[in-house]
Amino acid sequence: MCFPQNALADSVAALHSGRVLTNYRRLFGVPHVLSLLVWSLAARFYMPGQMIAVTFLVEDWTGTYSYAGLVAGAFTLGMALVGPLRGRMADRGGSDRLVMVCGVVFAAGMVTLALLPAFLWWMAVPLALVTGVFGSPANQIVRGLWPRLTRGPERQAIYAAEATTQELLFVFSPIVTAAVVTWAGPRAAMLMLAVLALAGAVGFFLALRRARVTGPAPVEEGAEEPGGRRRSLIRVPALALLFTMALLAVGGVIGMDLTIVAWANELNTPQYVMVLASVWALGSLVGGAIAGALPGSPRLVRRSLAATAGLMLLVPFMPPVLHLPTPLLVLPLLFLSGMTLAPLLAAVMGRIGDLAPSDRRSEAFGWMATALGTGGALASPAVGAMIDALGVAGGVAGAGLGLLAASGLSLFVRPPSEARPGVAEDTGGHGGSGSADGALRGPAEPGRSTGGPAPAGPTAPAVSPHPPQGR
Repeated sequence: MCFPQNALADSVAALHSGRVLTNYRRLFGVPHVLSLLVWSLAARFYMPGQMIAVTFLVEDWTGTYSYAGLVAGAFTLGMALVGPLRGRMADRGGSDRLVMVCGVVFAAGMVTLALLPAFLWWMAVPLALVTGVFGSPANQIVRGLWPRLTRGPERQAIYAAEATTQELLFVFSPIVTAAVVTWAGPRAAMLMLAVLALAGAVGFFLALRRARVTGPAPVEEGAEEPGGRRRSLIRVPALALLFTMALLAVGGVIGMDLTIVAWANELNTPQYVMVLASVWALGSLVGGAIAGALPGSPRLVRRSLAATAGLMLLVPFMPPVLHLPTPLLVLPLLFLSGMTLAPLLAAVMGRIGDLAPSDRRSEAFGWMATALGTGGALASPAVGAMIDALGVAGGVAGAGLGLLAASGLSLFVRPPSEARPGVAEDTGGHGGSGSADGALRGPAEPGRSTGGPAPAGPTAPAVSPHPPQGR
């Protein structure tokens, strides 16, 4: 449902020819790419499970999903408030120290919330807000690093690989968290997530140091702004449009997570969360793998509309519209709905990576984190209120409205072949300049690693050998 028929044919042809597997083999042959990807995912492992643990914990205290959604939203709002600031800090160097400080403070905040007495439930929102400020910056840091380490078609491959493998977190993190909630309670689940967040931060800290990419981001040719003035990235129309799309689209993801928890909790069967959330994420994993096999530049309009349709398709099968004998009957539709998520996320990330100046990519993904956090903070209580008022089906419908609005904005996103004023054009991926400390440099050929020091000056962008094709 996510891809047109001719695109699926192209995907099958690409897989049979070995082109896609060759791209990935060359990609992961670049030094440190695989290590950075794995440890950045480990540092984010707690995120999908956090919504589940927090919702069960706060609902036990207050008996309302609205307040549970407010607490969950406070976590994401905290991250949203500091996304661009942390991005600028990473671009200027010291990303390893930033990761470590955030990991320690965030783990301490999670432990405090887990041990909070139920009669102090009103403190959960400010505590979650402060803790969210120190949520892991691994996503924006590693996404800003990919263009420094890859170029050409391998750059699109790494964004697709990250969006796809990230879905493994949404498969296993809810399973582990819901299992702990079922067998030991939500407080134990919060403590477990705190330990995992700290362990992931330590691993990513060491991976960044081994790769020696903790120095300032290099400035590539054409990336510097005229007169040395650095205008805010949200004033660049193309980027602002993508950030707004991310803000609206995340409501679908956050809202669906909250709806799954509410449905399982109403049936007094928390173990269903493990199955429902994992099947939804598994569909996204498969969808991302298919999207990564397709050639050319993705069409945001098609992917946004497919994600919207995937959620709206679920509404007639949810209570109180329809009371199924078991939620397991909706698993095939959940899988199809999930297939639309990773392709949309990969397309948005890749477009932001192409549009952002080379020395401000972490900042750009920080703005994306801010957009996602703000959208999550707004969507969580709104969807929670719709669940309280209209039931599970209302929650799904509310989540779909955010994606519908994002689909409308996608109509105004220009294709990557059209230049945008004030931002350096980068259609094929620069990999020419390495880290500031000279440990890595962009490969001379796509996906082929090279040794030696980084070039002294900026290098010109390389154009991808594959012309953009819509899909």
